[in-house]
Amino acid sequence: MLRKRQPLILAVVLLLLPLVLTACSAKKTTAPVISEPYKRSEFMLGTICTLSIYNKGKKKVLQKGFDRIKRTEKQATLTKAHSELDKINANAGIKPVKVSKDMWPLMEKAMYYSKNSNGAFDMSIGAITNLWKIGLPGARVPAQSEIDRALPLVDYHDVKLDAAKRTVYLTKKGMRLDFGGIAKGYIADQVRQVFRQNGVNTAIIDLGGNVVVMGSSPDGKNKPWKVGVQDPYAARGTALGTLPAKNLSVVTAGIYEKYLKANGHTYIYLFNRKTGYPYENNLAGVTIISPKSVDGDALSNAAFNKGVKAGLAYINGKHKKNIQAVFVTKDKKVYISNGLKKTFKLTKKSGYKMGDPSKLTVQDN
Repeated sequence: MLRKRQPLILAVVLLLLPLVLTACSAKKTTAPVISEPYKRSEFMLGTICTLSIYNKGKKKVLQKGFDRIKRTEKQATLTKAHSELDKINANAGIKPVKVSKDMWPLMEKAMYYSKNSNGAFDMSIGAITNLWKIGLPGARVPAQSEIDRALPLVDYHDVKLDAAKRTVYLTKKGMRLDFGGIAKGYIADQVRQVFRQNGVNTAIIDLGGNVVVMGSSPDGKNKPWKVGVQDPYAARGTALGTLPAKNLSVVTAGIYEKYLKANGHTYIYLFNRKTGYPYENNLAGVTIISPKSVDGDALSNAAFNKGVKAGLAYINGKHKKNIQAVFVTKDKKVYISNGLKKTFKLTKKSGYKMGDPSKLTVQDN
């Protein structure tokens, strides 16, 4: 479910290098790069979405990008009546539902990461999130009896995908898919595809914290964008560290994105499918750097849920070169995956220290 976000304290900050007019070195059909982008923001997906294009004469492509967001939002969210996701959930335990060609890749990705993470990301978590409604009107702490009834309905093994027929079937009544942990990444990738098809290769796609940088920083020197990882305990725009990025997605999941305060406790929006309660560990945030935003979205949730020790092992072991991660703990330590050791740098006076992964224990999860 894509929920209305609280102001993002754990966000990804783009620290742009000085921009000058230059020619692009990519496809000949791509327009030259300009110093001031065509930029537009709209409230969509429950957050502020901002698209910025740095290719000359491509202002009209902004509308095509927003059109794609609207089209996919209508199918992939639970906040839109009669969406494909809504139809699948309404037919749980009744019959399979045919899925459109646009939505099928999202279904397959959600299943892939449900299996790949051993349920740390679980596409069938909707029976639980629908009780809590964190980030939505009516958010509350459910009764234990409600949680107990919902827990047997959360198991991605009970989601049946038929690729030949392109159908999805939830085998138990009351089951619910929730793509709040993957849909925005999928949509960001779709916008990037629309941009490329229309001759755009230098741009920033920011869907409320799901950030995609296309091409190189438009400074004329083929340098990467300089991306800052937000300090979760500072004003928005304050980076605790930076890293270079070209044609990459940067996605953050954290304790201050969406939450519910009740009974003197703060409940975050990331759920443990075994208990039915939000996760509680030593992490303040996880940032995933990946070629595709759909991967970063799902992995930021899965890695956060695993905790810093198991999360690092997960990223380093299963993904290695293509996908990297930055883990920020509540005691102001930063742990990075193996592929960032030469590129990630803490900012001066950030107050954070680099943690030593070799000293992590089971308790650190």
